[in-house]
Amino acid sequence: MEVGSLPVELWRLILAYLPLPDLGRCCLVCRAWRELILSLDSTRWRQLCLGCPECRHPNWPRRPHLPPVSWREALRQHALASRTWTQNGSDLHSSACLHLFRRRKDRRVWHAGTVAGGGYETLRGALAAAGPYDKVVLHAGVYEEQVEVSLKVPVEIVGLGKLGDVSLLVSFDQQCPTVRLCNLVFMPAWFSPVVYKTSSGHVQLDNCNFEGCQLHIRGPGTCQARFCSFAQGSSAHFLGVAISLMDSCEFSGGDSASVTVEGAPVSERNWAFKHLLALAKTFNMMTSNGSTEISNQGGKDSVGAGSHVNTPVEGVNTMEDWNKQEVDWEANWAKQKGGDGLLSSQDGTMIEEDRMETSSESSEVDDEQDDEKSTCLKLSYDQHGLAHLSKADTPDSSAFPALLSLSAELQRDAEARDLAASVQGCLLRRCLLHDGKGGVHLCNHGQARLEANVFRGLSYAVRCIQNAKMVMLSNEVCGCKASGVFLRLSAQGLIAENNIHSNGEAGLDIRKGANPIILCNRIHSGLRSGIVVLGNGRGSIRSNQIYGNKEAGVYILFNGNPVVSGNHIFQGLAAGIAVNENGRGLINENVIRQNQWGGADIRRGGDPVLRDNFICYGYSDGVVVGERGRGLIEGNHIYGNRGCGVWVMSSSLPQLIGNHITHNRMYGLAVFCRKDTESAVNREGYRSLQERERGVGVGERDRGGPENFNEERELMAWESDIDSEDERFSSRRPITVALVENNCISHNRAVGVYVKSSEPLNVVANMVNSNRGDGVSVIQSAQLTRLVGNCVLCNGWTGVTVDKECRVELRGNGVYSNNCHGVCFRGDGLIVENDVVGNNAVGIRVMDNADVKVLRNRVQALQGYGISVKKRVRGVVQENLIYQSLSASTKTPIRTNKQNLECVVLNNSLLTPRSQALWALDNPPPRPHNSNPSSVTPSTLPANLTITMTNRITASVESGCHNNGSIFCSIL
Repeated sequence: MEVGSLPVELWRLILAYLPLPDLGRCCLVCRAWRELILSLDSTRWRQLCLGCPECRHPNWPRRPHLPPVSWREALRQHALASRTWTQNGSDLHSSACLHLFRRRKDRRVWHAGTVAGGGYETLRGALAAAGPYDKVVLHAGVYEEQVEVSLKVPVEIVGLGKLGDVSLLVSFDQQCPTVRLCNLVFMPAWFSPVVYKTSSGHVQLDNCNFEGCQLHIRGPGTCQARFCSFAQGSSAHFLGVAISLMDSCEFSGGDSASVTVEGAPVSERNWAFKHLLALAKTFNMMTSNGSTEISNQGGKDSVGAGSHVNTPVEGVNTMEDWNKQEVDWEANWAKQKGGDGLLSSQDGTMIEEDRMETSSESSEVDDEQDDEKSTCLKLSYDQHGLAHLSKADTPDSSAFPALLSLSAELQRDAEARDLAASVQGCLLRRCLLHDGKGGVHLCNHGQARLEANVFRGLSYAVRCIQNAKMVMLSNEVCGCKASGVFLRLSAQGLIAENNIHSNGEAGLDIRKGANPIILCNRIHSGLRSGIVVLGNGRGSIRSNQIYGNKEAGVYILFNGNPVVSGNHIFQGLAAGIAVNENGRGLINENVIRQNQWGGADIRRGGDPVLRDNFICYGYSDGVVVGERGRGLIEGNHIYGNRGCGVWVMSSSLPQLIGNHITHNRMYGLAVFCRKDTESAVNREGYRSLQERERGVGVGERDRGGPENFNEERELMAWESDIDSEDERFSSRRPITVALVENNCISHNRAVGVYVKSSEPLNVVANMVNSNRGDGVSVIQSAQLTRLVGNCVLCNGWTGVTVDKECRVELRGNGVYSNNCHGVCFRGDGLIVENDVVGNNAVGIRVMDNADVKVLRNRVQALQGYGISVKKRVRGVVQENLIYQSLSASTKTPIRTNKQNLECVVLNNSLLTPRSQALWALDNPPPRPHNSNPSSVTPSTLPANLTITMTNRITASVESGCHNNGSIFCSIL
């Protein structure tokens, strides 16, 4: 009959009465009939799937309320899996040549229990009568055996009726090649909690319940369990298994691990190994085709669920978006403080004091200013050695490195690719483990593969120790009382595309030599850190989304030494990455943004390599280097943070090289003393210094921190295990002075480089430009601070400020076009071979009780004196070149205090232009130079300039000249 002869709806009604074999035959009629049969997926195929007594809902136990993609496909998969136990073909036919002519072996059915019309009263009696591959049907009732029952021939034992009608208080010992158990409830016998064990054969468990008992499988024995429930503390133990499958099972209520995998897989294989391996590989193909199943169905509590494209909750992706939010924040803060909303420095007074000094000096300049401002000639300095750093673009989210997909990561990493393809040990798939102590425990070289499972409400989800190896793909781990996943004692494995969230401790805890590969996970909403690496733990942490955790997104301490690369770490309630207590690690190419505390926090011996990261839009500082912090901080983009770009404690020894520190709310780089509580800025969103000194977080160090790293009373033996630490990513160098080199520090809303330190500091070859406050401000420097080869350009106030009692050396710098003085120096030290040109007030201003040598500098001030020496300054002003900006000016280029007899002003030169042509610094070119500034020869006079020397005026110095200089004071 043609399909078109009747309406489609009527055909569907007729076909709904056909059994499964007849539906299969109808599919073979023609293509139209096949399409008609396949269209019954949500009706007849659903009815057949749910009516099968050997299986449950295809999405049980994780999400039984959600329908499968295809009911027919779910039924087909079940039919294939349920026949695995009969694949032992050697018992069915004798030779390949008689395969076409063999008779099908008849299977007899034996009944046990209360049976009308005959049957066996006991299970043991029915099993004694059964032959190979016979079926034993147990009728409703409770079956109990007082001694262990040995299964010596292949047999199928099926409970009749609904699940729960047939209960067994029996302990089975399988001694035959294969057995199938279906629709049964197992409870422990009086003499043993083990209800089933096998050491060589294969057992298939379909739709069974285990209550308060144990399942033991020892290699080369194998097991395939489907739609089974392990309740009331029931568990499965696998010892040395080559392969076993646990599919769609439920584990709950245990006081120990629900699944334990122990021992390396044995080399011996039983007959079922190849069949289970083929079935497992079909699982892998299905998982690879829909690897985001957990993400798509369980991502309601995450950002960007089911995708690696994370969208910030606040929608901040550009500097413009950030600045719009800053307006409201700044206005609210100004109302609370009763101020005008302008940023102060960290001591709250320094910028204001400098403004008063500047205002006073500017008034002096205005009094002596002539009306020839329009004819002011500026020296050209554009060709200085750091010009390439002054062209940094305003950053935005388009520059962020994109998160790689798992397939892209596997293409790059051969080891991870091999792990993802491997199928060995115990395979746990689509299971639900909840409300117990532990989920899966791997130990002593055990191997397991965990796919698309849900771990919920446990003490821990997975514990992998003692050289065990696991592959963990597309699982959901949530609500654990301790950490979600533990790795210890040289454990290894691949952890990829999991959704790990809302756990009481860290999402992943890696220590004691464990070295996993962690790819493309979402680790979020934890009550403590996202990932903790400590105790010589290692690991490769790549392309993960780590967000919304109450403590550090990644926490490295006690000689932990991971690779943290290509992750997006954002919206955390503490630091993005914290490296503490001698932690190490390579941290590169991450996006660390919108965290409440420092984007990266390094202290107490932490010594990481922090390279090529985007650290931005934080609610506090970008990078914090606290007490005894070390590390190489190189090539990072640090911008848009509400605190400082980089906050450094003077007792630390970091190396800041080649970073872009821009557009931060406060200082670009701030260096503070160890116990300076006055340096705290008490305002909303910016934590105090006391909080910083307490550690990475109040929760991690003050709120029971040691308990977090002392799980199950493990002693912190790794603290003394310094000799065994892995130095592959340590940034340790033989340095004794903190180094700031070749950075671009620009467009910050306060001082570019702020120093209030008790330790030496080297600031070399940096571009410090367009900051709202001073370019460089040294407020306290008990030991020598060296500023060498820097370009300090176009800052809102003074280029370089040095306060009283500070020891500072300025050598080979270019200080250009700052809005106030070029250099304002009140301390002790050297100002040697600098170019101070185009500043709006005095070029070099030395005042108070400064003790300084001003030697061989090239100076041009647009509106003030070239060099101003005020008050009781001691020292030497010698061999400087003063470029006159006004050709007709008669003003003295160097201003001194005639009553000061302790300063020598000697052999300085005034240069005036011959024409109105543009001046340029040459021979040597504008500083800083590409070479070491200290090696530059003293400046020589340009050929196109006329030299005018004033008469030397001498005066007696009663107390002698400072630094064993001349007894005469020479004044231009």
